[in-house]
Amino acid sequence: MSTHEWVSRERVMKFLRSIFGVLANIEVIGGENIPDQGAFVLATSHISRLDTPFLMMSTTRKDVVGMVASNYKHAPFIGWFLSKLGVIWIDRDGYDFKAFREASAYLKKGGIVGLAPEGRRSKDGQLLEGKPGTVLLALRNKAQVIPAAVLGSADMMKRLLKLKKMQVKVIFGKPFDLPRPEEEQNGKDILELATTEIMCRIAALLPEERRGFYRDHQRLKVLLAAQQQ
Repeated sequence: MSTHEWVSRERVMKFLRSIFGVLANIEVIGGENIPDQGAFVLATSHISRLDTPFLMMSTTRKDVVGMVASNYKHAPFIGWFLSKLGVIWIDRDGYDFKAFREASAYLKKGGIVGLAPEGRRSKDGQLLEGKPGTVLLALRNKAQVIPAAVLGSADMMKRLLKLKKMQVKVIFGKPFDLPRPEEEQNGKDILELATTEIMCRIAALLPEERRGFYRDHQRLKVLLAAQQQ
């Protein structure tokens, strides 16, 4: 990203902060889990087109960039802002090698790349089954993963119609290394194990009624038990 693009991005971020300051009360939990420097993959739940801006505004790091489905590119209002924020547009139809290379290059520069392992927005707020793209990006670039969850970001119109502020909560978990593969495991098993680990760590940040596909997963139960110790 050029100096001009960074300046433009900072201006847009400043504008968004002022707008969201009027429209929403944002509570950030676990902000200290975002290291001040270094490359990380930020894996988040996804319930709204506003998730990416909320995540970017919830950390002091200025080098967080989101991977966003290209069909949002022409969405009224939010599409223009996402473009100005320098997001990496990704085609959800098939595997987007161009977006993957762009994200890898950004990680190699020491930045943070955020994406939703579910691959699409959950329309009912329930966590969907994860896809392996996040794992492939993290493993290829030897990057730790930071789980995250955004709550309340899908309520904008409902709250505005009631002349009330959105109540948004952004939660960051601790960075973690993906599970090391065992010798007898094949590639598919490794991807499934690592994807499950990411999704269960995201689920552990969500309220019980939002954990969806992973609600009863044994790995989630282990993580929740560890939190209570």
